Amino acid sequence: MKKVIIVGSSRNDGDTTNLTKKLIEKSNWDLLNLNDYEFSYFDYKHENRNDDYLNLIKSIVEKYETLIFVTPVYWYSMSGIMKVFFDRFTDLLTIEKELGRKLRGKKMAVLSCSIGENLEEYFWLPFSETAKYLGMEYIGNSHTIKGEDNELKITEFIELIEK
Repeated sequence: MKKVIIVGSSRNDGDTTNLTKKLIEKSNWDLLNLNDYEFSYFDYKHENRNDDYLNLIKSIVEKYETLIFVTPVYWYSMSGIMKVFFDRFTDLLTIEKELGRKLRGKKMAVLSCSIGENLEEYFWLPFSETAKYLGMEYIGNSHTIKGEDNELKITEFIELIEK
């Protein structure tokens, strides 16, 4: 089963990028960086349907069985670009229903990083509930901390995905 890391961070040279590099080295999974695409916020009129989002999600749905989201923690939540990506799932419930149905049965996991162990269970709720709503299997999550040795956490996260 093909797996893809979907990273969403404001910087391409920060802690989340370093974490993602380590994850790829150990897993050899594919990588998609949301910063490489131009897509905008959800629009009720769907006037943004020609941005990169629909082509990107179509490619993801066609190629991968497991989606691994990697995000820094910004104000106790996922990054802004990751939130916009998740908001656009609404396109798959309105104008691209057939494509949205293809997410059913796929798997989702999340890896986050921040400067401390300051997450509560509610941080994972948007991910797990989105997976449930879309008919995906939520495998689980892990949190890493900047400046700490996160090798064991990364290894355990990979093992969780590979089960």
